[in-house]
Amino acid sequence: MVLPGAPESASPPSVAPTDLRQLADHDAASRTFEGGVGPLAALDTGPGAEGTVLMVAGYTGSKEDFAPLLAPLSASGYRVVAIDQRGQYESPGPDDPARYTVAELAEDVVVVARELAAEADGPLHLLGHSFGGLVTRAAVLAAPELFTSFTLMGSGPAQLTGGRAELLDHLGPLLEAGGVQLVHETMEQLAMTDPKAQAVPAPTREFYARRFLRNSAAGLRGMADAMLGEPDRVEELKATGLPVLVLHGEADDAWMPHVQAEMARRLGARHEVVEDSIHSPAVENPARTLAVLCDFWSGVAARS
Repeated sequence: MVLPGAPESASPPSVAPTDLRQLADHDAASRTFEGGVGPLAALDTGPGAEGTVLMVAGYTGSKEDFAPLLAPLSASGYRVVAIDQRGQYESPGPDDPARYTVAELAEDVVVVARELAAEADGPLHLLGHSFGGLVTRAAVLAAPELFTSFTLMGSGPAQLTGGRAELLDHLGPLLEAGGVQLVHETMEQLAMTDPKAQAVPAPTREFYARRFLRNSAAGLRGMADAMLGEPDRVEELKATGLPVLVLHGEADDAWMPHVQAEMARRLGARHEVVEDSIHSPAVENPARTLAVLCDFWSGVAARS
C-alpha cells in the first residue's frame, strides 16, 4: 500500500530515493492475462531456468513496484511476472466495490498462476506485497498445489490497523465527494508535509500521480473495505505446509514489524528484516531484498 501514513516507529530510517526506482530499466515485456472480469496488465521478463516468480502489488500500487528487482532476478535465472490487480493502473475493473473482495482478487491470481504453470515447468514462487499479501495468501489457500513457495512482503496476519487504517476510514467520504481526483489531491496535500515524499524525483512523482488517477474508484473503495475486514488466517496458511518467507522493512508503518515477526513465528516461517526500508523494500532497498529472495528460493529448491 502506498497511501501516506504517519510512521509509528520510534526512529524510522531516512529513505530518500536517489534514482527513478519505479521507472527502472527492466527489459520486461508488457502483456496481459485474462482475469475473472477482464484483462490483467503484467510485466514479464521471459523464460528462466530457475523457475517463475509471480508478484502481486498492494493497495494503490502496481506491477512497477517491483521494477528494481526485475532485471536482477532475470539475470539470476528467474522468470518474473508482476501484475496489476483488477482496477489498478493498467488493469480495468468493474464499477461495483463488491467485486474487489480478497476472495475474488485471489481468484484472479490463481487464474494467472495456472496459466504460468501451463507455460513452463519448474518452481512457481508467489510473492504478495502489503494488501497483495492478503490476496495472495487467499490464492495459496485456494490452490496450494500450484505454488512452490510463498513470500509475504510488508503484509500482516489480518486486517490493517493503526495510522494507515485511519486514513482508509476517510476514503469513502472523499470518493463520494470528489472521486479519485479528490483523493489524489488530498494525498498530495499530505505529501507536501513529508520531506521524504518531496525528495522523490519529479518524473517518479509524475508517475505516481498518473498511476493513482487511473485507479478505479470502486476498486479503491472495495479494496479498502477488504483490507479493513480481513480475518486472521495464519493457522490456515501454516496448515498448507508451504515454505513461507516473511519479509519487511525495519520501520514498516503499515503492519508493524513486531506484528509481522509474531506472524512469522506462528507460521514457523523464515523471517527477514530489510534495513534502510519502511514499507516497500523492493523499491527502498532492492539489493538487500534481492539477496534475501534469491537465497530463500534457492533454499526451497535445494530442499525439494
